[in-house]
Amino acid sequence: MPSERILVIDDDSQWCDTLTAYLEGKGCDVFCAGTCRQAQEAWRRTRPDVAVLDYSLPDGNALELLPALKLIDASIPIIILTAYASIDLAVEAVKLGAVQFITKPTELSALFAMVEEALEIRRTRQRKLLDKELGSKRQPNPFLGKSAAIERIAQLAEKVTGADSPILIQGETGTGKGVLAHWIHVHGPRASEAFVDLNCGGLSRELLETELFGHEKGAFTGAVQSKTGLLEVAHKGTVFLDEIGDVDLQVQPKLLKVLEEKQFRRLGDTKDRRVDIRLLAATHQDIVEMIHHGRFRSDLYFRISALPLVLPPLRERIEDIAILADHLLNCLCAELAIPNVNLTPDATTALQVYPWPGNIRELRNVLERAVLLRHSDELSEKDLHFDSRVEMPQHSSSRLRTLDELQREYITEVLNLEGGRVSAAARKLGIPRSSLYHKIKEYGLMRTPSFTIH
Repeated sequence: MPSERILVIDDDSQWCDTLTAYLEGKGCDVFCAGTCRQAQEAWRRTRPDVAVLDYSLPDGNALELLPALKLIDASIPIIILTAYASIDLAVEAVKLGAVQFITKPTELSALFAMVEEALEIRRTRQRKLLDKELGSKRQPNPFLGKSAAIERIAQLAEKVTGADSPILIQGETGTGKGVLAHWIHVHGPRASEAFVDLNCGGLSRELLETELFGHEKGAFTGAVQSKTGLLEVAHKGTVFLDEIGDVDLQVQPKLLKVLEEKQFRRLGDTKDRRVDIRLLAATHQDIVEMIHHGRFRSDLYFRISALPLVLPPLRERIEDIAILADHLLNCLCAELAIPNVNLTPDATTALQVYPWPGNIRELRNVLERAVLLRHSDELSEKDLHFDSRVEMPQHSSSRLRTLDELQREYITEVLNLEGGRVSAAARKLGIPRSSLYHKIKEYGLMRTPSFTIH
């Protein structure tokens, strides 16, 4: 977990040295400033998690400095120390945003306890801000299934989750890249901090910049007030940029600066702000091909792809389809507050032979449509309606084949692979042997000369 950053604002150098040594002994990174002016510069530059502020400074006092600091970043909690305590001062300081107002001298252990409390206050603020910005989301398990492909990606994810390096998740649309990203965050070293996700697809350069970096009041026409960017919201946490291949070329170097220097600048601002995030990125595009065509920077690609993960398409996870379908049906029934709905064997077979160009997202859509239009608590093959307008990626023919044609071809292929052994083919297809015999008879496969059913 990244070290907490503490800014000590005090003109007493001996006290600063003592407090710095103590806090560094507790694993904190400590920065010091001796004047109001230095404090504002350090506040922008270091992006502290907590500030410990002496009331009296050579060029002002805490009550004068507080509003200026809060204007730069209101989310950072401030503890005020003073040798001249009074109830009126304490009340005024709290009104201006201080979380604690205590009298010097103070025990270092007591002060550290207040720092820890202030850190928790900040985490709470960040979570509330995140909920307001993005809302909470329920995240399913990205590794449902028993296929070798999904077991392999689960093992790789386990290995890279504990690291703090950027991760690039690749895969076709609908394969669950966002689900995997959230799982990595929840099981990683920043799990107690914010998880912020942004889909970059289709966003203009201007909109993407203001979403990521924020802007100052008056930065452009319509900027009637300052906006906190998602990078600031995610400080100490994780940022997930979906469809990073769509990020504008002019924004890419700014994103690279965040990763390499941990700094960025709001639109309309003249000062850099410090931020500590872990980046997860995802794309369905071939980034290497984009680099060759000058549409993506190679230096950014190499920075985000230190730990690549590739999610397999659903058509390569045939043995997982029944498991995924059952799970999705249970979720849908719970959401709709209806009794559980089950799939008949022929419905399961239909799901397994369909090529799923939209992957898991399309599977959920097909099942949701079937549940809403169902006539009983069982879904048969006739209840499933696939989008025949979507061209199937593995077929070069211009004519879209019917579901029966696809089923017949796939069953024939599996039977050929298993040498005509019905039991082995049924296991491969994930359906009962009786259902496979029914399909063999229905499609007239027993008369097919390419193999003998046994």
